[in-house]
Formats: sequence, structure tokens, C-alpha cells
Amino acid sequence: MNDVITEPKVDILVGETLVSLLGTAHVSRQSADTVRELLSNDTYDAVAVELCNSRHVMLTNPDNLANMNLFQVLREGKATMVMANLALSAYQQKMANELGIEPGAEMKTAIEVAGQRSIPVFLFDREIGTTLKRVYRNIPWWKRLAMLSALFASTLSHEKVSEDDIEQLKQGDILESALSGLKENDRSMFKPLIDERDQFMVARLRSELSHAKLDKILVVIGAGHLKGMQTLLEKSPAPTLEDVKQTLDKLNTIPAASRWPKLIPWLIVCAIIAGFVIGFQRSPQMGWQLVLDWILINGGLSALGAALAKAHPLTIVTAFLAAPLTSLNPMIGAGMVAGAMEVFMRKPRVGDFSSLKKDVTKLSGWWKNRVARILLVFFLSSLGSAIGTYVAGYSIFQRLTG
Repeated sequence: MNDVITEPKVDILVGETLVSLLGTAHVSRQSADTVRELLSNDTYDAVAVELCNSRHVMLTNPDNLANMNLFQVLREGKATMVMANLALSAYQQKMANELGIEPGAEMKTAIEVAGQRSIPVFLFDREIGTTLKRVYRNIPWWKRLAMLSALFASTLSHEKVSEDDIEQLKQGDILESALSGLKENDRSMFKPLIDERDQFMVARLRSELSHAKLDKILVVIGAGHLKGMQTLLEKSPAPTLEDVKQTLDKLNTIPAASRWPKLIPWLIVCAIIAGFVIGFQRSPQMGWQLVLDWILINGGLSALGAALAKAHPLTIVTAFLAAPLTSLNPMIGAGMVAGAMEVFMRKPRVGDFSSLKKDVTKLSGWWKNRVARILLVFFLSSLGSAIGTYVAGYSIFQRLTG
């Protein structure tokens, strides 16, 4: 093989198939060149790439974002997850822009060269949404805030990234790198990011090999997964197909949310309503004062959030009017209503979808791009309403006990 092949590579015999694990950096010119070199100078029956269906579509068809239904995203409560995905994509794009190489170039190269040589391609990573949800559900709420903050902070950092820094990604994973600020404080949240995906990808690989007779397959993965997958593939005795299926089912399951956090909003609503009742029992004047406090504080902070997102004036008014009502019904969020109004008032243009991934690599881009701004309106008006609920609740308590 040519001397230029410097990426870590391990060959393992799995059944009758020689599996070549190639560790790459997801934003590295060298990694893309290595993939091309291997596929051009060796004979493989198939290629497996560390992509899920969603990431594959984003990589090979960026214009697919234009098909995103923002009303549906807001209605189904997926806005925060979309924002997290955008932040991760922006982090990868930010590094790529500084080096002049397309993010995921080695994966795209593998797919393109495989297509030219009529070699089948397997997508065998777990869906990114499932991974993020498993991370989110496995940590307490304060760590969730820290995780989201770290993700956005890494996206908006002004530090220059050298090619040496990029090559160091071979020791980790793109998402792990984006959350590196939390690495030293808590490794537990990285289990779904790295360990579980090692298990999932090995199980998917074994499942594919059980259905296709292959002599040799190239597996293109981030080098942070290389050691873990190697250990699992060399495990003896090999797991049965039933074990493989159980592993996939288990790792694809979203952990059920704890019941008590779901009760908290309803308990708060009951406490607020009880406060209104007690206030009116004491005097109509006190009762109406409590209602006014609730409207001004809750609606005001939600409207402030929408204003910080530079929402349309009618969206800001909508946030002010909706928050006091939606906060008394945990099934509907103020951000959902405000975001829907922003979509109605400022429908995103085709260009907003096309430039979305590029725009969110800069802080100003979140306000400039209409799609990103709608997500900001949702997030900041929701945050304002949540803060307003507690502040207004405390104000009501103070008036009743003062």
C-alpha cells in the first residue's frame, strides 16, 4: 500500500469476512485522501461509513433542509433538538471553513468512490436524534443546560483551529470534541456518545455481515471509535444473531422520562391557581393584583425573550399574551405559539434554508437567518416564560404572606 496511508487501520477477521477498520478525523484532508487511496488501490466488497440516515441526507443533499416543516417542528417539540443538531453542524463547519475542507469529506469520499466502483455502502451509525435524546434523558436537568451551553459555546468560539488541532480529533469524536468543555467534569454523559455507539455500530456490522457474503469490507469511522469497536469485534465467543438484535433494540430505545419532573409544572399551576383563589377570598383588589402580577411578569419576560431574538413586533405581542395562559397549561408552551406566529409573519425564504448551516457558524447568523431566528424565538420566549413562572409565583407568594 502507498506510503501516504497514515491513518490508524486495523484488520480483523469476523467470521469469513476481513473487516478493515479505518480511523479518521471527520474534518481532515489527510483522512479523505486516505479513504480515496485505500478504495483506489485495494479490492473491497463493501464499504461501511459512520453515518445514520439523517446525517447521510445532510451530507449528500444539503438542500433537504428546505423540506423542513417548521410548524411541525414547533408542534412536536423538536425545536431544541433541531437547534442542537444545527450547533453541532456549525461546529464541524466552523473547523472545516478554517481548513478549506468540507465537513465529513472522508465519508463523502467513501460514498462517491464506492459508487464509482459499484461497491455497496452501509450506513451503520445510530440516528443522531436517538443519541442526543439518550444523552439528554440520562443526565439531570442542570447537566442538560450545561451540555447545551457547551455545544453552543464551542460553535460560537472565536478561537482559531489549526490543522494539528483537527488531527487530534483522531483521539475522539466530533460530538465529544464539541462538548470537550464538560469532559473533565463528567464522563458519564459520554457513554451514549461513544461507548453505546461502539456497541451499536458493531452490532449493525455483524447484522449486515450475517445477511451478505463478503470477503472484505472497509469500515470508515472516527478514530475515537477504533479501539472500542476493535475490542468488541475481537470478543470471543462471538455473540449470536439474537444477542445482536437485542443489543440493537436496547440501544435504539429512548429512556422513559422520569415521572416527577412531569408533575412539577402541574403542581406549580395548582399553586398559582390556589394563590389566585386565596387572593380573591381576601379581597377582589388583592386577587386582581395577583392576576396582574402574573400577566406582567410572565408575559413580560416571554416577550423580552422574543424581543432578544429580534422577533416581529406582532410575535412579541403574541408572546406577551400567550405566556400567562400557556404557563397555566403545561401541554402548550409560549415558545410554540410565538414561534408559530414568527413563521406566519416572516416566512423563511429558500435562501434561508440553503444558507442555514453556514449562517449559524456565526453568532449574528442566528438572527440574520429567518429559520434560525424562528428557533431562537421559540427558545428565548420559552425560557422567558419559564423564568417568569417562577418569578411571578414568588411574587404572588410574597404578596399573600406579606
